Amino acid sequence: MAPATLADTLAGVRRQLADGGIPEAAREARLLVGGLLGLDAAAFISGGERALTEAEAGLVAAAVARRLDREPVYRILGRRPFFGLTLMLSPDTLEPRPDTEILVERLIPIAEEIVAMKGRCRVLDLGTGTGAIVLALVDAVPGVFGTGTDISPGALETARANAQLNGVSDRFEALESDWFSAVSGEYDIIVSNPPYIRSAVVDGLDDEVRRFDPRRALDGGDDGLEAYRAIASGATGHLAPGGVVGLEIGFDQKEQVTELMKSNGFQLIEAARDLGGNDRVLVFSAG
Repeated sequence: MAPATLADTLAGVRRQLADGGIPEAAREARLLVGGLLGLDAAAFISGGERALTEAEAGLVAAAVARRLDREPVYRILGRRPFFGLTLMLSPDTLEPRPDTEILVERLIPIAEEIVAMKGRCRVLDLGTGTGAIVLALVDAVPGVFGTGTDISPGALETARANAQLNGVSDRFEALESDWFSAVSGEYDIIVSNPPYIRSAVVDGLDDEVRRFDPRRALDGGDDGLEAYRAIASGATGHLAPGGVVGLEIGFDQKEQVTELMKSNGFQLIEAARDLGGNDRVLVFSAG
């Protein structure tokens, strides 16, 4: 039997994913095959008749089996794009979602303004995971220096590797810390995408999330607000004058988180919704 061509392989993967109940099977097939074989969109057009090697065919078949078992595409590939960066993933890190890019977008003008006034802007990313938020800010705004904290040594190792991969390691440091426990000094921006899902809901999440994202990056306690309490109570002592706190929230948490921050001396200065129209980002100033 002749080896399968790239075009035939792509069509076959699309069919398998669709038959397996995977949404957006055509898009995912391109992501999976292209990512595994190092191909861009043009290669699918110009190289469709190229025959896959036996090793390539085996690589694709194994990846399809993993996706049909509900492992997310980017976890299979081991990396994903985020705000112009390429981020490596690990079992210790949450996979960054496009909704989190909205938080980065809202903070960039603030960081630029602080750099213009002070010459530099210090950013503290609590529960940094892959480093997505802080590394995106460091990359986007010259003059931003970032610290990413996490309780997971594995996550911090991944964040350091991502800083190196994206050429910003000279302006990034990783710190093992349970929220503010090991943090010292003041920061111009304190940011976090903390665990905010209620404990009782976690086990009912889609397989792609429940089985492959670390639970402690998802579980926000009985009411989903445990992390926000820790952030609200600790931020005052580490926020520089004129600084802000930027938070990603669950779709139904705007009022609760706003009241929690207010009770700790903060005021809401901006709120933003995600692409689905849900409340997703809150930005606070002190006093």
